[in-house]
Amino acid sequence: MSYIDGFVIAVPHANRERFIEHARTFDAIFMEYGATRVVECWGDDVPDGKLTDFRRAVQAQQDEAVVFSWVEWPDKATRDAGMAKFMKDPRMEAAADCPFDGKRMIFGGFKAVVSLPA
Repeated sequence: MSYIDGFVIAVPHANRERFIEHARTFDAIFMEYGATRVVECWGDDVPDGKLTDFRRAVQAQQDEAVVFSWVEWPDKATRDAGMAKFMKDPRMEAAADCPFDGKRMIFGGFKAVVSLPA
C-alpha cells in the first residue's frame, strides 16, 4: 500500500500565486524522485474548532490561508530514497525564497491503512 507525506502550512492570501508557482516547481521534483501523486489544497472551508483546528496548528493569521498537501509514494522505501535525493537536490536552494513561513509547517509520514479506489 502507498506511503503518504502530509503537510499543513499557512500561506498569506497575497502569496497565493507565488505559492502555486512554488508548488509546481517543487512538486515536479517529488515526481521526478518517485512520487506517484502530489496534491496541494488551498483552504476553502476551514472552521475554527473548540479545542484545536488547522488554523491553530500552523498559527495562521487572519490574512493567511491554510494549505493542506500530500505526496503519495508507492511505498516507504521509495519515499525514503526520493526524499533523500529531494533534500540534496541543488534546486532546493531556491526553496529559501518560499512564499510561507516554513517554521510553522506541520508534516509527517503516514502508512496507508485503508485505501478506496478513486
